Amino acid sequence: MTNALSIAHATGNQSMTNLTNLTPERPDQNAAAVYLASLAPGSRRTMQGALAQIAEMIAGTRDPFALDWSALRFQHTAAIRTALAARMSAANANKHLAALRGALKSAWRLQQMTAEDYQRARDIAAIKGERLPRGRALTGGEIAGLLNACAHDPSAAGARDAALISIMRVCGLRRAELAGLELADYDAATGALKVMGKGNKERSAPITQGAADALQDWLDVRGTHPGALFHPITKGGSIERRHMTAQAIYDVLAKRAQEAGITNLSPHDFRRTFVSDLLDAGADIATVQRLAGHANVQTTSRYDRRGEAAKRKAVDMLHVPYSRRTAAPTK
Repeated sequence: MTNALSIAHATGNQSMTNLTNLTPERPDQNAAAVYLASLAPGSRRTMQGALAQIAEMIAGTRDPFALDWSALRFQHTAAIRTALAARMSAANANKHLAALRGALKSAWRLQQMTAEDYQRARDIAAIKGERLPRGRALTGGEIAGLLNACAHDPSAAGARDAALISIMRVCGLRRAELAGLELADYDAATGALKVMGKGNKERSAPITQGAADALQDWLDVRGTHPGALFHPITKGGSIERRHMTAQAIYDVLAKRAQEAGITNLSPHDFRRTFVSDLLDAGADIATVQRLAGHANVQTTSRYDRRGEAAKRKAVDMLHVPYSRRTAAPTK
């Protein structure tokens, strides 16, 4: 696969081989570090991975902090765009380009590149294209199976996991949002959670009575001490008074899915199910957008399955005059 570095060299453009020798050692002067520090924790992890992949493409290192992003010029960023478009979906490639533009903007703000060089380097068009949505929606039976697996676990983990799954079902939270919840974020009187989402944006997430019951069962085990709403639990059953990590939540769901005999389940499938079920039930898409914490309604619309149902209904009106063959006699 041709990468951005080889493209730049092939066109006779400025060499990029010395990029790893030019980066300032101070974090407050490192364009990538300054850019990532401006993001929320969940976005920071995603965009750092994107910058690492770009760094590997152009300089052979997965350390984005080892590069001098201010040395990039239009010929380089255009070559990066070409390489990204060849490797991944349009949405994923554009996410990488957003990370690239963020690092370039920090380099300009740090006065490491001129305004003209910055504007030229960032002046690359978004990549067009559309893919079918990834993941799937969970069935009611699968959600019941997950909760049943928790119910058969009499330990503290059983109560905690039932509450986790219930909250994910009725709130559609991202893993980072769920892991970041504090006890003080839950208002039992109103039956709502205060959620800190992407972009440091707070939103209120109402929960159903069933989810409130599951959460109360966990709180009866957890206790009323302040701090994280959901705690890690050791193999010995001891509750550790700290936040769970997003990876720990992933592991919990993988364990309960295995116990329930459910395959191909990802944590984000709960979010897809939350949004698509609300839209299928006739909820206003703008309301669903606010409940999900999406920055724009276009993101919410990608979860809308009503168009697929309409297409299926239309195709079912077409007739194919074909009759199954009779089975050949056995010899």
